[in-house]
Amino acid sequence: MKGLLLINLGSPDSTSIPDIKRYLDEFLMDKRVIGKSYIFRWILVKLVILNIRPRKSAKAYKKIWWKEGSPLIVLSRRLFDKITKLLDIPVSLAMRYGSITIKKGIQELEDNGVKDILVLPLYPHYAMSSYETVVEKVKEEVYENFPNIKIDIVPPFYNNSNYIDLLSSKISFSIKDIEYDHILFSYHGIPVSHLKISDPTNSHCYKVENCCSVNSLAHKTCYKHQCLETTRLVTEKLNIEKDKYSNSFQSRLPNEPWLKPYTDSELERLAKSGKKKLVIITPAFVTDCLETLEEIEMEGKEEFLEAGGEEYTYVPCLNDDDNWAELISSWTKDYLKLN
Repeated sequence: MKGLLLINLGSPDSTSIPDIKRYLDEFLMDKRVIGKSYIFRWILVKLVILNIRPRKSAKAYKKIWWKEGSPLIVLSRRLFDKITKLLDIPVSLAMRYGSITIKKGIQELEDNGVKDILVLPLYPHYAMSSYETVVEKVKEEVYENFPNIKIDIVPPFYNNSNYIDLLSSKISFSIKDIEYDHILFSYHGIPVSHLKISDPTNSHCYKVENCCSVNSLAHKTCYKHQCLETTRLVTEKLNIEKDKYSNSFQSRLPNEPWLKPYTDSELERLAKSGKKKLVIITPAFVTDCLETLEEIEMEGKEEFLEAGGEEYTYVPCLNDDDNWAELISSWTKDYLKLN
């Protein structure tokens, strides 16, 4: 029997400091999130970050937490419920980090008689700290615990025409009654070193002038190229002029170069350059979470208004949109030839 496994990022079980500390420990000790040696990660995470960040993160999570729980988990479950109703095969939901583990997701499918699993990482773009770590964790679990399970993995869908149509429609609908000066596409940031590590040619990323625009095998695993391509396709679809939009990257850690421009800097630049009415979207995410709801919708608005902006509109992620559930269902049928 065939089945579908949806995998999202994950979340702490609650806003308590112990739960957040446990979640951050698993997340930040992932070698694909902090791409340094184990000893370096252990010292940085165990002795520094986990003694400082959980308290700050707890305050941030409390600002966005719903009565039902973490927005990312609640929205993911709502999407899962809709997809389950659209498909005649078993569907399971898992998270890369936290208590809703990938092992549990695979086990649930196997218990339902599934031997052939289609894995959908809910990340549009390839990055070693998002898509790649999900894929490798799935492979690890199958190798160690589910030797009779066959897996097929959906590739990053950043340029899938149906996905671009859906994302464009979401943006168009959200801003149809809004006058705006500028649209900012804010993507999750990653260290520049991750791009270089992910370059299979070892000779393209940050070694060729305008590397994201020069065709290369490296683009298959280049997060920055894929983000910029999503923006290009959406703005072409919506006929947005080049001077009416820009890209930026949010959520960075210190002591290492990350993708630029940084979102907070771009918000200030845009406001001071006379862009008074801003629309901001976060296409690296398909589900609203701490990084979109607190960092962008709340903190970003405050930064933009303080810098001289006047109107700030955040466009929500696809979340549990009916059309998003239907698109995932159609992909599943195509991959597993269920039609």
